[in-house]
Formats: sequence, C-alpha cells, structure tokens
Amino acid sequence: MMTNLFSVFDPSAIFGLSLNWISTFLGLLMIPSIYWLMPSRYNILWNSILSTLHKEFKTLLGPSGHNGSTFIFISLFSLILFNNFMGLFPYIFTSTSHLTLTLTLALPLWLSFMIYGWINHTQHMFAHLVPQGTPAILMPFMVCIETISNVIRPGTLAVRLTANMIAGHLLLTLLGNTGPSMSYILVTFLLIGQIALLVLESAVAMIQSYVFAVLSTLYSSEVN
Repeated sequence: MMTNLFSVFDPSAIFGLSLNWISTFLGLLMIPSIYWLMPSRYNILWNSILSTLHKEFKTLLGPSGHNGSTFIFISLFSLILFNNFMGLFPYIFTSTSHLTLTLTLALPLWLSFMIYGWINHTQHMFAHLVPQGTPAILMPFMVCIETISNVIRPGTLAVRLTANMIAGHLLLTLLGNTGPSMSYILVTFLLIGQIALLVLESAVAMIQSYVFAVLSTLYSSEVN
C-alpha cells in the first residue's frame, strides 16, 4: 500500500530517459509571445505582484543590496510557484516534491552566500557566531549552535518545500483512492472535501514559494 501511495511521486521513464523533469520548464513553452506583447488583466496582475516582491526584497536586502539583486529571488519565486501549481494538475509531474530539485536550488545559493561572506566580510561573519550580550561562559556553546543552525539552512529550505508538497499530494491521493468504495452520498462529501483541499493546496503552493524566496533573501542580507 505504501509503495503504491508514494509511487505518484516516481518519475516514469520512456526509452530509459526520464522526461518528467521537462515539466519544470514547461511554462516557457506554454506562454505565447503575445502574452508579453499585449497587456491583459493577467499580465497587469503578474507585473503588480512582481513589483511588490521587488520592493519587499529590496527592503530585506537593505542599503547594501542593488536593484538587480532582487531579480534572482523573484525568478526563484516564479520558478517554484509555477512548479507547485503545475503539480496540482492531473498527470503532471511535481518536481518540487523531490529533494533533487529543491536541494539543487537551495544549496548553491547558500554556498555562494557563505563563500562571499567569509571572503569579503570575515569579521562580520565571525561576529554572527556570537549573538550580542552572550555571557563569556556560553560563547563556545553559542558558536557551536550558530554554526550548526547555519550549516543546516539549505537542508531546512529544501525539506520544508518538499514535505509540504508531498503532504498535500498524499492527502489528495488518499481521498481519491477511497472514492470507488464509497456510496453516492459519501462521494458527494468526498468531492467537496477534495475541492476544499485543492484550494488549500493552492494557498500552500503560493505560501511555500514565497517563504523559500524570502528566506533566501534573508540569508543573503546576513552576509553583507
């Protein structure tokens, strides 16, 4: 039962090649060029969202952040948001439910922040290991705690996103598998529950992409 339940997350192979990961970039193929040339309601809404994110990320980065620094985090938000929503459609592979993708996004970002910070702001990075006002007797322990919390950051970023995507899809799969064995009246309530869960998963898809981008921005601001 558990193998069948989690098999919805397994990428299928065609002629020995796993083509499911192409869904990660499917949006570039689906969006027509007229979307970028002629303004529409969706285009105006999306541009307003990006403008709001740009202002917020610029505030989080502080005075040391440049205008172009926010673009990488906005692109990260857009990529994760699109893949989270694509996974809610039937028969489309959910790439963000795999650590292969989420850790690939989180680890290089964290490594680049750490390398830049330790090379260019060494004293500032050392100062971050001991919070202000820490008693002298607790400083060795605080250095260990801060070091561990810093090292596990890419893992927590990746696992948080993956776990939230897996949890919602498992609930939808469980509800879908129990439908054939139910009566017609119970199936009606089941459909209402699935619709409500789908709306909740849509909110989770937006929230988790926002959290991933905001935390990445905060980690970047700490090294400046």
